[in-house]
Amino acid sequence: MTTLLLACMTLLAIHAGPAAAGGVQPVFDLRATRHTTLVELIPELLKSRIIIVGEQHADAGHHGAQLRVIQALHEAGARVAVGLEMFRKNSQDALDRWVSGDIRPQAFETIFHDNWGYPWSAYRPIFEYARAAKIPMIGLNVPREITRQVARGGFQSLTEDQRGQLADVACRIDEEYMRYIRGVYGAHAHGNMNFTFFCEAQMVWDNAMAVHALEFLATRPETTLVILTGVGHAQKGAVPRQIGLRSPLPVTVFLPEVSGSIDPQTVDRQDADFLLMGVQ
Repeated sequence: MTTLLLACMTLLAIHAGPAAAGGVQPVFDLRATRHTTLVELIPELLKSRIIIVGEQHADAGHHGAQLRVIQALHEAGARVAVGLEMFRKNSQDALDRWVSGDIRPQAFETIFHDNWGYPWSAYRPIFEYARAAKIPMIGLNVPREITRQVARGGFQSLTEDQRGQLADVACRIDEEYMRYIRGVYGAHAHGNMNFTFFCEAQMVWDNAMAVHALEFLATRPETTLVILTGVGHAQKGAVPRQIGLRSPLPVTVFLPEVSGSIDPQTVDRQDADFLLMGVQ
């Protein structure tokens, strides 16, 4: 039964979008400035401990590409786990129950919506594939009320109890990070909010994912963690930078092609390693 379900999920991944025809995901290598495919990159990807795959949350095509990355690594024999911006760390028990098959899809969908504000339907193929293949799924985020409060009143406004929920997550922003936030979010970076507080909220988010990812991998030396997160957190100036400040583990960054804003003409190897092409 599990084998049949996994086969169905594989077919779903292959036909998730036009870029996946024939099971081939086109990729643009930003380091070598050349076109290639996901299959051709697998030997190199197997050397990475952390692979970050960015998304625009509401774009189902981006989630299809993320699934193809997970599937390709799993089928190549990697011991894969999936790290999620979409789930808080304190929801880990629900994720474990999902992967083990101990929770019904309808009940889990309710938990998903408690953690994340975007449609379950866009993410469901990834979660179903992980469940069928018994791929661990790891919550990397912090409670949303914490980041909202930081955005409104700054990191210093958090109570002692709230800071206790952050464990080793710190909030030290510098000019380089503020330039990055301005570059990624532009005029939408903070609206009517204090820009420094907005940067601190983004830093807490980036820090939390980096810290929780490294905590998970510390006792799993054979695991490759594929982190799914928004493009603003996926780029090298965000979560990858925070990982690099804490660990020498190799990190690879994929971004989805978005014509005019994330394409070979607008980003380079300072932003990511690879672009997933034709995913919209």
